[in-house]
Amino acid sequence: MLENKKIGLFITGGIASYKMAEFTRQLIRKGAQVRVVMSQSAQEFITPLTLQILTKHHVLVDIFDEHDPTSVQHIELADWCDLAIVAPATANIFAKMANGLADDIVSSVLLAVHCPRLIVPAMNTNMYHNPATQRNLTQLAADGYTVMEPDTGFLAEGYVGKGRLPELERILEKAEMVLAQTELPQVLAGKKVLVTAGGTIERIDPVRYISNDSSGKMGYAMARAATWLGAQVQLVSTNKNLTLPLGIGVTYVESAKDMQTAVEAAFEGLDFVVKAAAVSDYRVANSHQEKMKKSDTGDERTIELVENPDILAGLGARKTHQTLIGFAAETQNLLEYASAKLEKKNADWIIANDVSQAGAGFNVDTNRVTILGKHNEKRALEQLSKLETALEVWKTITGLTKA
Repeated sequence: MLENKKIGLFITGGIASYKMAEFTRQLIRKGAQVRVVMSQSAQEFITPLTLQILTKHHVLVDIFDEHDPTSVQHIELADWCDLAIVAPATANIFAKMANGLADDIVSSVLLAVHCPRLIVPAMNTNMYHNPATQRNLTQLAADGYTVMEPDTGFLAEGYVGKGRLPELERILEKAEMVLAQTELPQVLAGKKVLVTAGGTIERIDPVRYISNDSSGKMGYAMARAATWLGAQVQLVSTNKNLTLPLGIGVTYVESAKDMQTAVEAAFEGLDFVVKAAAVSDYRVANSHQEKMKKSDTGDERTIELVENPDILAGLGARKTHQTLIGFAAETQNLLEYASAKLEKKNADWIIANDVSQAGAGFNVDTNRVTILGKHNEKRALEQLSKLETALEVWKTITGLTKA
């Protein structure tokens, strides 16, 4: 989402300013063009030369430094930006922005900016909670700015409080979301989406289980892409190690039966259900409450398995207004098996992928899928990142792209 985007980075005078060199590098790695504006206070923490070398652009530090006679620098930059990011944003810049002041280069450019604006606070917890700061934040939100919540953690003053700069990866994620929700049609606005993700775990005993290789990455990508299109999203996940996408709630489960309970409890109020989880076909009939010990006699041990509930088929039988999307991970006869699953489960869409192919299986960051719809829709995607794949799947399902 940041590829070829023009990002204006506005750095004000907080200790977290030093992190903006690495943040600039991460923006550039994502394919963005970056130009930097720094307040006088910010220059006490990090030099303009550092940012100039990283961005290959002149850094604006003075409202009267009109180095290019063909343009007015603060207006030219304001017109150039696709997205303005103020990070770290101090209480001082909040007060200026909320009241329309323009007495330095940062506030002057920001007053002229007319693209989406992301504000990332970082300050002492007492300054953040001051009623004047909160009042200014409320005004900025009312004026159309997107304001991130600061993190709670160890502050420069030596104690724990709310006011830390969010992790750089989260700021990047938020920037992508702001651009996506600005540029993409919000076809899922007002819609409730539930996504299942990960491989279920069926316990043999407290330390052993039956599962599969699914990481949950595709499900998390489907959830994140849905928020880009405006949806209210809930995840039901078996994997606690993946970073939860911004703005998404989660219910963690382990077994297929746990997942069935969580999904069915929410089903009536949903508009879309995405069954991206790899649900174990079988569970242990009589799992042990204590660790099974190895037999001293060397006797063979048999574990009896019983079928797990077919969650997708159960939802297909119950659905009224819901759109039901399933996934088919196969190693042979991909389209034949996926088409049969679409009909048998009474799903609306099946996303089929051959997990035996390189770059399209479990535990990788890319995928290659074919989208099948109940009205004979068919769209084959090339290998893409899982997030790009998810966005294309949603575009097909919502009719933004024809199958």
